[in-house]
Amino acid sequence: MARRIHPICDRHHRLHRQNQYFHSHRRQGLSFAHGIVASDRAAQGLLATAFMIGYGSAAFFLTPFCEALFGVRRSLIYGLLLWGSVTLATPFFDSYGALLLSRVFLGLSEGPLFALASSYIKSYYDAQENGKPNAILNTGTGIGLALGYPLISALVVGIHWQASFVVLGLVNILIGVPLVLAFIRMPVAPDGAPAKPTFTQACAKVPTMIHGALQTRNILLMAAIATMTLAYLWGSGSWLPSYLKEARGFSFSEMGPLASLPQWASVVSILLSGVLLDRIERRNVPLLFSASALLVALSIYLAINAEDRLVAVGFLTAANFFWGLSYPGVLALIQYFSKPEYTASSCGVALGCAGLVSGLMPLLMGWAIALASEGGDAKAGFFVGFALLIGTQVVIVACSTVIWLRERTFFQAAAIRA
Repeated sequence: MARRIHPICDRHHRLHRQNQYFHSHRRQGLSFAHGIVASDRAAQGLLATAFMIGYGSAAFFLTPFCEALFGVRRSLIYGLLLWGSVTLATPFFDSYGALLLSRVFLGLSEGPLFALASSYIKSYYDAQENGKPNAILNTGTGIGLALGYPLISALVVGIHWQASFVVLGLVNILIGVPLVLAFIRMPVAPDGAPAKPTFTQACAKVPTMIHGALQTRNILLMAAIATMTLAYLWGSGSWLPSYLKEARGFSFSEMGPLASLPQWASVVSILLSGVLLDRIERRNVPLLFSASALLVALSIYLAINAEDRLVAVGFLTAANFFWGLSYPGVLALIQYFSKPEYTASSCGVALGCAGLVSGLMPLLMGWAIALASEGGDAKAGFFVGFALLIGTQVVIVACSTVIWLRERTFFQAAAIRA
């Protein structure tokens, strides 16, 4: 029987992830408020892309190093400290280049954390029982965005844009770090376990761990699914506030609460997904991916074609709800396919590739919006930009179908051998 995490530990690990995602997504909105690139769509998109380049590189290369040298708990603490420090320093940056560099460092601090969290879950839960913990973990994404949109809007309008950076930096350091120190514990190593490696030994282990991760069943297809999943998240999350304000005519004060609605919908669906995942055989989880992707694509299509702006918000909310149904399953399925010693590295490989590629989505959407808006029609520009999100869901359907067929063949062959 799998060992259980104490409920308090689960909740505070979730809070830690909420802090991380709260800050990562807020950077995009705050960069607009900064005014450095207010009129340049591509430059705005590049800020989110810079974050994902740092995120993807760190997830792929730093995850095995951090796991080997520091362990899960210390790596989480160092990530929070780096994140908080860079965030607090951001108001002092006086150029676009400096702001861009800060985004890379924020990505580096965030990159290994999802993979390390997967190792944490794998240590306590069997593969068939990891749906709910992965769902709880991933609610941080939706809750962070849902709280972030109205909070950042209130701070920017009510105080000043610098105040938002100070608040977010202090949350990381003064709340996030103590929560990890108090509640995050990996299982005690058995007697006779090898001692912690030195820096040189940890560096030497990295190629072996990456090689082992690349041998994980279906890892490349899962990396493609993770890429498209994050592409939707970053693309929609980065451009939703601007879409509501410029294409749909909502005021800045209205934009914050309305932009949070899709995020609350994803929180509900992510929690629902945890229940569904634990009732579905792991080999059939790809069918959930395909179904939710089709519904996301349909919702986006209806949203960008809707005449009424409130109807458009409703369909965007529905898109996030359907997206959340499959989101926790990505890490849950990688944990199922991977060996325990390679879980963090396997997730790091998938999320690293996903971060590097999906990070281009905000930039691509920015270019598409800029090109299609040249005639002065902002709504047409955002129509083209958001249409790119539909393409991400088509890729998910294709990859999920291949995995499902492979798994069916795999289990049929195993039954014959038995």
